[in-house]
Amino acid sequence: METTIVTSRAVDLHEPVRSLLAQKGRAVWSISPEASVFEAIETMSHKHIGALVALNSNRLAGIITERDYARKVILKGRHSRETRVHEIMSTPVFYITPEHSIGQCMDLMTTNRIRHLPVLENDQVVGMISIGDLIKWVISAQDDTIRHLNNYITGSYPA
Repeated sequence: METTIVTSRAVDLHEPVRSLLAQKGRAVWSISPEASVFEAIETMSHKHIGALVALNSNRLAGIITERDYARKVILKGRHSRETRVHEIMSTPVFYITPEHSIGQCMDLMTTNRIRHLPVLENDQVVGMISIGDLIKWVISAQDDTIRHLNNYITGSYPA
């Protein structure tokens, strides 16, 4: 009896974050800590993103999210045009490196209840991972596995 091995990109939580970055891209949107919160929210709106890294001389100084805006500006009656990013940004920042595994990334995000993680390499921000990116990664891997198994069961899988 001949054995066929079904290969697909199974959900491998040990795969490095660099694999996810290669798939999604390394675009990073940033803002100065001295910019107004209004500018930060405006940038997030235009870019359709939920967080910006705050960079000071190309170094990670903090992260500002829509959640920071809601909790630290809106609910406190502050004005976004007069409030500076450094006044409400989250610090210290949880981050990962491209060598961290996707599983470690998921664990860090769920344990600390955060939705965005900067990816640092040699003290430089080289990417940003969101919880949505991780969900897309897992769903894509599951879809690949289902498609391969379906092809194998129906006999259309190449031998």
